[in-house]
Amino acid sequence: MLDGKFRFLGTGSSLGVPIVCCKCAVCTSVNPKNKRWRSSSLLEVSGRKFLLDAGPDYRTQALHYGIDEIHGFILTHAHYDHMGGFEDLKVYAHKKEKVPCLLLAKTFEELRSKHVHLFQEMGQNSTESPFFTWTIYKSSFGQVLFAGLPLEILSFSQVGMPVMGIRVGNLAYISDIKEYSEELAYRLQGIDTLIISAPRKSRSPLHFSIDDALQFASLVRAKKTYLTHIAHEVDHEALEKELPSSVFLAYDGLTLSFLL
Repeated sequence: MLDGKFRFLGTGSSLGVPIVCCKCAVCTSVNPKNKRWRSSSLLEVSGRKFLLDAGPDYRTQALHYGIDEIHGFILTHAHYDHMGGFEDLKVYAHKKEKVPCLLLAKTFEELRSKHVHLFQEMGQNSTESPFFTWTIYKSSFGQVLFAGLPLEILSFSQVGMPVMGIRVGNLAYISDIKEYSEELAYRLQGIDTLIISAPRKSRSPLHFSIDDALQFASLVRAKKTYLTHIAHEVDHEALEKELPSSVFLAYDGLTLSFLL
């Protein structure tokens, strides 16, 4: 059994916290846990580092946390707040060989259409890139060995867009979830650590509310749950006092241990 670490590089929603021009109590808070870069996380297993999403703040995150190498990149879906820092990953290919990337087929189509110049050197219709190699997953669920990392793909959707969640050992990462199948809930039953997005208390057509996330955690009988993708309506200290004892509010820099 291997030990792993999961570090939250950014726990904010699409605009981050503080929001530009906003003077609300959370955006002007001095509590560092109310400062939230956008979505990125780092998995570390046996000395190998795997980046999970690369939001628009990734360059700053990489410099802040000293991420000088990655051994693979996992992209959950093609929304800007999760892939806006994708081009910053080219530097890792310059240091070593191409960066392996894992993503769903639809996500690859979106990424390629938005970053055509990354493929142009290889030919107009090529799927090859000078910087990246691709593991394109075409099913909704299943086991995969990605760049030496064994993980389980757990797909769901956000208003018609397919999103890839992952399970690594006894930890699962489920972000930008809105609609899901019974199979997803079944595959997560009894998970030790569930990381799930919940931007705010109020309901949204795009995301779980905090109550939705708590209900989902209860449904899958998660032993511990960490809420992420948090908007500026949420004050860290105030919300943590309201949460059940097994549920926690993630913050930038928080590191969790897990087994696989």
